[in-house]
Amino acid sequence: MVLGGFLPDSTLVYVAVIAVTTGLIWFGSGWLESSAEHLSAYYGLPAVVQGSVVVAVGSSFPELASVVITALGDSFGMGVGAVVGSAIFNILVIPALSGIATHEPLDVNRTIVYKEAQFYMLAVSALVITFAFAIIYFPVDGGTALDGNVTRPLALIPLLLYGLYLFIQWQDVGDHESDDAGGNVNVLREWGRLAVGLLVILVAVESLVGAVEGLNTTFGIPEFLAGVTIIAAATSLPDALVSVRAARGGKSITSLGNVLGSNTFDLLVAIPVGVLIAGSAPVSFTVAAPMMGVLTVATILLFTMLRTDLTLTDVESYSLLVAYLIFVGWVVGETIGMFGLIRV
Repeated sequence: MVLGGFLPDSTLVYVAVIAVTTGLIWFGSGWLESSAEHLSAYYGLPAVVQGSVVVAVGSSFPELASVVITALGDSFGMGVGAVVGSAIFNILVIPALSGIATHEPLDVNRTIVYKEAQFYMLAVSALVITFAFAIIYFPVDGGTALDGNVTRPLALIPLLLYGLYLFIQWQDVGDHESDDAGGNVNVLREWGRLAVGLLVILVAVESLVGAVEGLNTTFGIPEFLAGVTIIAAATSLPDALVSVRAARGGKSITSLGNVLGSNTFDLLVAIPVGVLIAGSAPVSFTVAAPMMGVLTVATILLFTMLRTDLTLTDVESYSLLVAYLIFVGWVVGETIGMFGLIRV
């Protein structure tokens, strides 16, 4: 039964719940992001904290919630799949939509290409290393040679790297003096909107995970692949909204910076936090390695396109969309046993 037994088990109900909860995640994340920005202005936080911490947490909270909920429900593979799938969606689809929405080439600068994009590649590598350590030093009893447990000490590796990311950002900013005192901000109202946004997202994500698990049981979809597609697309809507809106407003740097910053947060914070809460979480390298490989290829593709003339053209934007469609086709092929590259 979904929604605590209030609705019957059926495919149509599961699909309806997924559609409704996706909309709730969208609206809840909008409230969360808006209130976070207003509170940042009120407290005079520097732009690096707003972008790398406040806005990143706001737009990435659905992914964080999905990891925590699945970890507590012994479905950590689905949560990791949601984060990795969301990262692939963010890298390929959101820049493409932003580039198409502006009707002009999306301009970037060397900071985005050489600092944000390259540090994001480092984040991907750090997560792969963490999974590898889990398999080498904490194998799953009764599992295969490529199954391991990500423990709390291992989860500290990506978290510490995210701390380094914040330190680098802070050093680049230097001493900050806010020009906006935030005098027009109603603090109590914004904190209330923040709390309501968090609550809406938590309830929506929990219902979304339950509906997807129901579809998994009905159609025999592996939980990791379900997370990579359905949950990933639903939880990526806030990031898409933020980036497209920024691109239309002529803020191309903010648009692409949100994508890379949110992905860095997802990989280095969302997954480790789920492990810290659950105590430990199993991971299969036969599933994780191919997906992380796809994420690496997608990141290199975006990096290459951004570096050429420091712009993202319409042709490049549509090429990114085609690449994502190929990825979805591959995932569907894996689900029906056509390729067999992912061993679940």
